[in-house]
Amino acid sequence: MNGHDTTTRTEVLAGITTFLATMYIIVVNPSILSAAGMPFASVLTATVLVCAFSSIMMGVYAKNPIVVAPGMGINAFFAYSVVQGMGVSWQTALGAVFWSGIVFLVLSVFSIRTWILHAIPRQLRYGVAGGIGLFITFIGLKNAGFVVTDPVTVVARGALDSITLTFVFGLALTSVLVARGVKGALIIGIAVTTVAAIPVGRLWGDASAVNNGAATLVTYRGLVAPPDFTVFFKLDLAGSLKLAMWPVVFAFLFTDLFDSLSTFMGVSEAAGLIDKNGEPRNVKQSLIVDACATVMSGLFGTSAGTSYIESAAGIEQGGRRGLTAVVAGVLFLPFMFFSPLLSVVPSVATAPVLVLVGVFMMGPVLKIRWGRLDDAIPAFLALVLIPLTYSITEGIIWGFLSWTVIKLSTGKAREVSPALLVIDALAIVSFFV
Repeated sequence: MNGHDTTTRTEVLAGITTFLATMYIIVVNPSILSAAGMPFASVLTATVLVCAFSSIMMGVYAKNPIVVAPGMGINAFFAYSVVQGMGVSWQTALGAVFWSGIVFLVLSVFSIRTWILHAIPRQLRYGVAGGIGLFITFIGLKNAGFVVTDPVTVVARGALDSITLTFVFGLALTSVLVARGVKGALIIGIAVTTVAAIPVGRLWGDASAVNNGAATLVTYRGLVAPPDFTVFFKLDLAGSLKLAMWPVVFAFLFTDLFDSLSTFMGVSEAAGLIDKNGEPRNVKQSLIVDACATVMSGLFGTSAGTSYIESAAGIEQGGRRGLTAVVAGVLFLPFMFFSPLLSVVPSVATAPVLVLVGVFMMGPVLKIRWGRLDDAIPAFLALVLIPLTYSITEGIIWGFLSWTVIKLSTGKAREVSPALLVIDALAIVSFFV
């Protein structure tokens, strides 16, 4: 392995670095999907297997140093918008994940992704990315009790008690670690905040109101246990094909597709992983792997898998080949057996990570052409409606519709593709089903 300015040793070290940058998902993803009524231990097993198999496939088949794992934003949409907001069962939501993966796979195999890519205006993509970031941050603040409902002002800051002060400590610590470029900063922040939460309910405060009646935030449940396959193959394939679920399937597809494309483009440009046509290296194969990860996610019992921008951490360490992704994937596997230990992590310890993930996702907002109001207004609506309606789907739909109306009304019909009109029609239909 000596090509492309890399060696086996460099690739292995890069794989370890990438794993440290992405391993927080092992805890955070089950924590979020628990809000959908799914058992923590089983989702953890599904998360680990999706991360491992998909990343190894990315390395072996697509030969790219990119880790694949259940996506942040998609998991929040799954738990809070689809299951809690729409009242859909998690089994049906898993079916929607599966079908979105099947569609994604067809689009990737037949290269139809270019048609879809051109259908969605780039300015709207920036707004949606930022909106998802705000949504994830809001969820983190809510989970920590730092933001609460208020009958007068709708939302307000929660009381500065044992729980919120633990969160503030965790957010400050994790922010400093991230800002200083410490490897594994997010997982270190989760671990230290978990330790800091141990006194809550024991030495001070009471967590009963936010922890299902338990006074303590952290309760030791053991070290190891066999993998839990409770949610495996429990998806509802028929229920997820009902007309009312089509917008959900599309939202999963949209988020997954453009997360993947933006990751490939960003990482490839930064690392010089570009083919002779100026396109990201092996993009078709990479998108096929990403689609397979989403199909696998629906079958195993987690939200859709997607390529992780944190893979850039390993690339900065010199990773250029698929071995980087293979090493990172293999490192996930042992954690299947540590669900009792990892389940002690309270939501207040993962909340700082959710807030910071929101920060990471706000970068595309800088690319919105704020000086052109026909671009800025639809992008802004998508940006703010996602968190304010507590729904990624609503933000996407109203972003699309406002873009179409404004462009057609200002003599810029050429900026509205036929594909977007089809999407608009489906969005309008979704209001009445």
